[in-house]
Amino acid sequence: MPFDKYAPFVPIVLEDRTWPNVTITTAPTWCSVDLRDGNQALIDPMDPARKLRMFTELVAMGFKEIEIGFPSASQPDFDFLRQLIEEDLIPDDVWIQVLVQCREELIERTYEGLAGAPRAIVHFYNSTNPLQREVVFRMDRAGIKQVAVDGATMCKAAESRLPALADGSATEIRYEYSPESFTLTEPDYAIEVCEAVMDVIAPSTDDPIILNLPATVECYSPNVYGDVIEWFGRTIKDRSSVLVSLHPHNDRGCAVAAAEFGVMAGADRVEGTLFGNGERTGNVDVVNLAMNLFMNGVDPELDISDIDKLRRVAEYCNRLPVSPRHPYVGDLVYTAFSGSHQDAIKKGLDALDAKRDPDTGEYDMFAVPYLPIDPKHVGRSYEAVIRVNSQSGKGGVAYVMKTEHGFDLPRRLQIEFSKTIQHITEDTGTEIGPGVMWDNFQAEYLPAEPRFVLRSHELNTSASDDDGRTVIQAQVEVDGAASSIRGEGDGPVEAFVAALVAEFGDKVGDDFDVLDYAEHAIGQGANTMAVAYLETVRADGEIRWGVGRSANITTASLRAVLAAFERQTSDT
Repeated sequence: MPFDKYAPFVPIVLEDRTWPNVTITTAPTWCSVDLRDGNQALIDPMDPARKLRMFTELVAMGFKEIEIGFPSASQPDFDFLRQLIEEDLIPDDVWIQVLVQCREELIERTYEGLAGAPRAIVHFYNSTNPLQREVVFRMDRAGIKQVAVDGATMCKAAESRLPALADGSATEIRYEYSPESFTLTEPDYAIEVCEAVMDVIAPSTDDPIILNLPATVECYSPNVYGDVIEWFGRTIKDRSSVLVSLHPHNDRGCAVAAAEFGVMAGADRVEGTLFGNGERTGNVDVVNLAMNLFMNGVDPELDISDIDKLRRVAEYCNRLPVSPRHPYVGDLVYTAFSGSHQDAIKKGLDALDAKRDPDTGEYDMFAVPYLPIDPKHVGRSYEAVIRVNSQSGKGGVAYVMKTEHGFDLPRRLQIEFSKTIQHITEDTGTEIGPGVMWDNFQAEYLPAEPRFVLRSHELNTSASDDDGRTVIQAQVEVDGAASSIRGEGDGPVEAFVAALVAEFGDKVGDDFDVLDYAEHAIGQGANTMAVAYLETVRADGEIRWGVGRSANITTASLRAVLAAFERQTSDT
């Protein structure tokens, strides 16, 4: 590794730093850049529907400042800006923010897009670091500073030409300036450029300028970032007329720490994205930052009470997955695989339950080993995967069922089946081997002599564009008695469910619905079998899984339906 081709970058060593002694007691102002910085980093940028879905969710979360795009550089961004304005989609307490370079034609186009907006933050920027000055722009310090000053002058001039609103009032404009690549710019020069911009914008305590200090590329450690931010706040003139804003990226994997140190060092505002989407390794994760405040007893001023919904929105809009190990939101972050962890968590939850108020069910303070927060506070629950035996290591039920038997159980089925295994280990006082596990799986989900048996079925699907419904005629045997049932639905599974409910609905309270479905193949070639898994719920809310297998995937699916139906009738 040619480490000698790199050198540490420490622009400031603040000997009298105070930020390490600061405790964050209030949330900074949050600004979402999902629709701009996040969107421009996507393989497939958001279409209009996804943009509006993201904007709506950000507003619902409580963001008061949302950077909605780069309207002068992108027609879709311009059109989205116009949609928000013309359809009156901007709440009264929300500021939309638009990004623009310090170029006259781009600034003019930006203000054209802002016509009719009730309020907006105009975020203009130019690159200031030595490498950009020398390689990209071929300008000296004076030339780059003049670019920033000219940009500010053109913005003010364009603002004066904005048409009045329908009620005769003017669009309220606030300004944000970014010396792009701030963390690679000489600190004294960054101050010089920012103050020159301030001379044009003329901010005041009542109308401050946002000076955004981007770690466009994260180039030094979070403690150095803290020093630089504290120094900047001490040094910039008219500090009461300035909102210091952070825009960390995650190239070193330290964006969250850098943002927290920056806020401790006096920053007023943080720009970031949901779950850290963005260029290269991403922007700082605002949800992570907000949840860190929450777990320290500070109001994050963002609604994250349904974190899975936020993840679904982010994954839909970005068309990118969120890692199973992502802080606070990943599929596995409230799951313990280790037996000792499971035991400690279980005892902690039991102790917490003992402290609950008998009338309200609330407790004073959350404290459970290995769980930094109560998962219920973000709409989640604690899930444990049971350690099975010493040979299976820490993988538990899911690992053994997949590696030993080829069954890739859906996550919630893993949890359901794990309860069966847990009863066995508790009753016997020993761990359980793969063979015993398989015997119990078959007894529970694939019994040798089921009460409900699918003998045959016939499917017919209408080719009509207006209908396209599937009709099933099936012969089933229930406790040895043959029945012929018929049902209709949008596919084989729905049609078969309808047939079962029509014939045997009284056994499940006249309601039986499918919640989830999964399938996969086992084996290869002529020996390939299809396995289907079906999660169902009956009228009283009881949830049961069914498993079916066959050489034919449709038959496997119908057998899974029937197996789930049988399990739902077992205690009615």
